[in-house]
Amino acid sequence: MIQNNQFLYSLKIVGEIFKNILFFPFWWYTRGLFSFIEREISFLNSQQKSLALMVWVKNIHKPMFGQTDWQGRFISFFMRLFQIIIRGMVMVFWILFTFTLIATWTILPVFVGYEIIFQLGLI
Repeated sequence: MIQNNQFLYSLKIVGEIFKNILFFPFWWYTRGLFSFIEREISFLNSQQKSLALMVWVKNIHKPMFGQTDWQGRFISFFMRLFQIIIRGMVMVFWILFTFTLIATWTILPVFVGYEIIFQLGLI
């Protein structure tokens, strides 16, 4: 009886493995892709909050340190403009990095499949 159960469970396990291999591409390009994109959007939101880019943009015309004379306003404007440019470039870097990861996510299974076929000598 034990051998019969082992055989049945082995068949179930092998069947599950084949089912997982067969349905992997469907998961990868549907639920897996959407989950990955949600995580990347969350990452970009946290990067934007850590850079505080929108705070700098909102306050570009307000003088820093309460310096309301024209020199203080002049220096504050250009200091904030410099900060916005630098932080904007960092944010563009993170956006490009995220798009690169998403593109890699979508291309990777096709590339791996091609390489497997190539290594087997079928191409």
